[in-house]
Amino acid sequence: MRALITLLSVGLLAAAAVGAELGRPLVWPQFRGPGGSGVAEGQKPPIAFGPDKNVKWKIQVPSGSSSPIIVGNLLVLTAFDGGKLYTIAYTRADGKEVWRAHAPAETIEPHHITEGSPAASTPATDGKRIISYFGSCGLFCYDLAGKELWRYELPTAATPFDFGTGVSPILADGLVVLVRDENKNSKIIAIDAATGKLRWEKERESRSGFCTPVVCDTPGGKEIVAAGHGKMIGYDLKTGAENWCVVGMPSCACASPVVVDGTLFFAGWSPGDDIKPPTFDALIKDAEEEQQGYITKEGLNRVFLKGMMDGDDFKHNVQGLDELPGRLRGMFTSHDWDHDGKLTREEWDDAVKLLGSSKNSAFALKLGGSGDVTESHILWKQKNGLPYVPSGLVYNGQYVLVKDGGVVTIYDATSGKQTFQKRAAANGRYYASPVAANGYIYFTCLDDGVITVMKMGGPKPEVIAKNPSLDERVAATPVIADDTLYVRTARHLYAFADAR
Repeated sequence: MRALITLLSVGLLAAAAVGAELGRPLVWPQFRGPGGSGVAEGQKPPIAFGPDKNVKWKIQVPSGSSSPIIVGNLLVLTAFDGGKLYTIAYTRADGKEVWRAHAPAETIEPHHITEGSPAASTPATDGKRIISYFGSCGLFCYDLAGKELWRYELPTAATPFDFGTGVSPILADGLVVLVRDENKNSKIIAIDAATGKLRWEKERESRSGFCTPVVCDTPGGKEIVAAGHGKMIGYDLKTGAENWCVVGMPSCACASPVVVDGTLFFAGWSPGDDIKPPTFDALIKDAEEEQQGYITKEGLNRVFLKGMMDGDDFKHNVQGLDELPGRLRGMFTSHDWDHDGKLTREEWDDAVKLLGSSKNSAFALKLGGSGDVTESHILWKQKNGLPYVPSGLVYNGQYVLVKDGGVVTIYDATSGKQTFQKRAAANGRYYASPVAANGYIYFTCLDDGVITVMKMGGPKPEVIAKNPSLDERVAATPVIADDTLYVRTARHLYAFADAR
C-alpha cells in the first residue's frame, strides 16, 4: 500500500509539473537559467538573508557542484552519494525529496578531490523531460516522475589535469547538445531528445574545455557556440557544420558565453599569459630527484615545502603562483598524465605547452559571420578583470564580471568601455557565476558562501549587502525563481525568500 501511495504521489506531482509548464516559458531550465543568461526577469528575490534570516527552507543534499534546474513543481540536481551518481528531484515548495534516479557507472571519472566533482554538470529540461550528464557514464533522460526514458552511454571522461567534467548539456529544438573536450577524441554531439539517438557528431581540436555552450539565433539559422582550447566555434544546430571561429582563447576555458540581441559576449582567463611555470630541469632539481630522471609525488611536495614555507628560489621560478588553480601541491596525479607515479619531462612540457597557448580576453562578437571572424566581427576586446571560472553577465546594458579576490569589473556592453572596477564583492575565490533580478546582481564567494548584492541602474553600481557567511563552500551557481534565491552549498540546499 505504501508503495502504491508513493507512486500515486509522484505521478500527481509529475502531472502537476507538466501542467505548470504548458503555455509559459521555463523559469530556470538549464545552467544559468533561460538561454544561459543568468537573468530572472520579473523575480524579486531577497536582498538580505543568511543562515538565520529569510530562510524559507533548508535541507541536506549529497555532494556535488551542479546547480539545480526548475521544471514544474520540481528542483532537480545531480549528486554523488555513497560512491554512486544520482539525479534527484525536490519540491520547490518545501524541499522534500520526490525521487532519485541512479546513473550506473563502471568507473567514476578522475576529478580533483577539492576542486571538482563527478556530479558537476547541471541538468537541462524542455518541460517534458530531464537530461542529466555524468562524465563517468554519459547522458540520461528521465520523465518528470523520474522514470528513465533513454540513456546514451559514453566512456569515462579523461580531462586535462584530471580536474573532472565541468560542462553541462543544453536542449534546443529537440536536440540535446553536449561538448566533450578531453585529452583524446574530443567531440561535440547532438542527440535526439525524444529517442536518445545520435543525430550528428563532430570532432573537435580542443583538448581542454569546461565551457557550457549557448544557443543563438543568427540570420543563417540557429547555432551552437562553444569555447575551447584555441578556438571558439559556431556550429550549425541542425547539421553540426562549423560556420565560424574566433582564434585565441584561454587554454582551459571554463566560463560560458552569453548572447544578447545578436551579440555574443565572452570573458575568460586561464594560466598562460601571465603564468611562467618552472622548467622541468629546475623542478626536478628542487625535488632532489635528478638522478632518477623523473619526479615523484613526494618530490613535488618537497618543492612546495621549499617554495612556500622557506621562500627559496622556487618562488622566483614561478611567476603568478597564487593564480594557479588549487596551486600545484596535492596535484601530482593531475600532472602525471598516465598515472604511473612518475612525472616525466614529456608530461611536464606538455602541460606547460598547453598552458602557454592561453590567450585571455573579454570581447563582444557580432553574430552572423563565416570562416575566421577574429578580425572581422569582434566589436571590442578588453583584458582587465578576467574571471577564471565564473561566466559574465549582461544586465542593464552592462557586461559584468567577477574574479577571485572579489574584484568586480563592468564594461559598457555596446562600446566596451570600462565603467567600473573595484574589490566590491566579498574577498575570496569565485566559481559560481553571478545572477541577476529586479535590478540587483548576486555574487557568491566559493570558500564560505558569502553572497554580495550589488544594485544596478544608478549613476554607479552600489553594494547593498554582504550577507553573512553560510560557512560552507559554494561552487554551484544560484537559481532565481518564486521570488526566491536557491543556493546549493557543499552539504545543503537553501531557499531564501522575504518573510511574508
